[in-house]
Amino acid sequence: MKFEVYREVQFSSAHRLRNYHGKCENLHGHNWRVRLFVTRAGLDDTGFVMDFKVLDAVLKEIMEILDHKDLNSLKEFETINPTAENIAILVFKLAEEKIAHLDEAVKVSKVCVWESDKSCAIAEA
Repeated sequence: MKFEVYREVQFSSAHRLRNYHGKCENLHGHNWRVRLFVTRAGLDDTGFVMDFKVLDAVLKEIMEILDHKDLNSLKEFETINPTAENIAILVFKLAEEKIAHLDEAVKVSKVCVWESDKSCAIAEA
């Protein structure tokens, strides 16, 4: 049997979209919401996919990079726009790297990033 769980966090940051013709080319901010999904075939000895506290710690490390920052000033977004899609890719890759060191049976399956209540980007394995 395959299982999947998720944890959700929020962060605030500013960004601007390069090569965009409209208001979003100006510096502006969002209160972003991030949902990290992980999956596992079977459960561990405790009966978890992964302890939610561990997922919280992974997300906390990633949020330290993004929270209350001008995303355009980060090295990760030097050449690409800090769109919801690209933030989802970044969170996916960072979480995948961190979780692989903690438990090789757990895989990141999906990351959802909302820049507003009506707009969400999803990166899936």
